[in-house]
Parts: sequence; structure tokens; C-alpha cells
Amino acid sequence: MHWLLVLSDRINGLVERSLFLFGFSMALVTGVQVFCRYVLNHSLFWSEEAGRMLLVWITFLGATAAYKRKAHVGIDLVVRRFPPAPRKAVELTVLGLSLLFFAVLVLYGVHFIRFIAGQKTAALGIPMGIPYAVIPLSGLIFLLHAASRILEMVRK
Repeated sequence: MHWLLVLSDRINGLVERSLFLFGFSMALVTGVQVFCRYVLNHSLFWSEEAGRMLLVWITFLGATAAYKRKAHVGIDLVVRRFPPAPRKAVELTVLGLSLLFFAVLVLYGVHFIRFIAGQKTAALGIPMGIPYAVIPLSGLIFLLHAASRILEMVRK
């Protein structure tokens, strides 16, 4: 099962590089839009939609990277008060519940993409499934990271 930890680390590395690319692209698109609007007095019709889509992808993928780094918002005040043995059981329970939530994210994300399959975005004209594909994708990445964290805890 060591391959699960390696896969989780590699996927996270890919996600973090993608986050840089998406963030840079969003800043570039927004900067070009501001330049065109205020200097050239011509607005780019597609830039707001592209920037919004990039922001959504950054948000969902950024959440997976934060989860992997254990940098996400968490309230562990109650968990820290337990002695070490019950604390591990509580943490494993929380991770199990998280797995369930992440599976729901994948399942309903896929259902939603099927629901909007025939629609296209207003400005760019791309299928709506592309911007919304980040929902089940991030759910899969969350599942991978949570499973690797469970494996790490069980190994200790």
C-alpha cells in the first residue's frame, strides 16, 4: 500500500503546479482585460468568464492541496483533549466520515455534469461540463489524500 502514499504525493505536486499555472493565467487574463478596458477602451467579452472559471478551479484544487498539507481549517479543540489512543480512533472516525463526504462530492459532481451536458458557456462557448468537472475531480483527489492519511495513521 506504499504506492498510495506515493500517488497522493505525486498528484499533489501536479495539483500545486497547476495552481501556479491557473493563478498566473487568471492574473494575466485580468491584467489584459484591465489594460484593454481602460487604455484601449475595448472590453474583452470572454475575460470575465475565463477568470471566473479559473478562480473556481483554483478554489477547489487549492482546497485539495491544503488538505494534503494539513493546512485546511479545522477545529480540533475537542480531539486534542483526548488521550492518544482514543484520539487516534476519533481522528480515524473523522477521516472515515470525510471519505464519505468526498465520495458524495464525486457522485453528485458526476450527476451534475451529466445534467448540464448539453449546455455551453455564454462567452467562451465551451461545454459547461468543463468548468464543473473540477467538482468530481477534486472529490477524487480528496479521496486519495484521505485514504493515504488513513494509511499513514494505521501504520503508526
